[in-house]
Amino acid sequence: MNHPTPQPSLMQRISLAFGAFFSILSSPEVAARVGRLHRDDAPAPTAAPAPAPTPAAAPLRLATPDAALQLLALFQRDARLIDFTEEDLAGYPDADIGAAARIVHEGCRKVLREHFSIAPVRTETEGSRVSVAAGFDAGAIRLTGNVVGSAPFKGSLSHRGWRATEVRLPKLAGGHDVTVLAQAEVEL
Repeated sequence: MNHPTPQPSLMQRISLAFGAFFSILSSPEVAARVGRLHRDDAPAPTAAPAPAPTPAAAPLRLATPDAALQLLALFQRDARLIDFTEEDLAGYPDADIGAAARIVHEGCRKVLREHFSIAPVRTETEGSRVSVAAGFDAGAIRLTGNVVGSAPFKGSLSHRGWRATEVRLPKLAGGHDVTVLAQAEVEL
């Protein structure tokens, strides 16, 4: 007999999202697997849109993990993000998890505001009707739902998206081991 898979709680989904975020940032292999999973879950269009001319493929750049590890260390320092995501939350009451999530949220927000300037990709209010013109940047706008035909597309803005407009990560000292995300602490 096939039993339905239980749906994860909000806190489990938050933990999973943060873990996936940093795994994708630090590993091209994980990013490729998640991309395939995302494409496999996308609903198939009922009618194929007209094929667009294929632009010459840009060469792939190798992403070094240093900046991702540095950012993860900042999230650990100010939000205890690794501690939170590595903790088994199954035995804790929701109120305790919510209190911990508030601390993690505040710390993550502090890191984002200190080290990044972030602006929405679209400025319209979420839920408003928008038009997506032909030639839109597929790296900045993702069409979801029943995607048929060709641009311009009209739909409801379900998420404005985010774009980093400035990055202010600290400079790393020579010899700094970026793989140490948080030092072990020994109280004497």
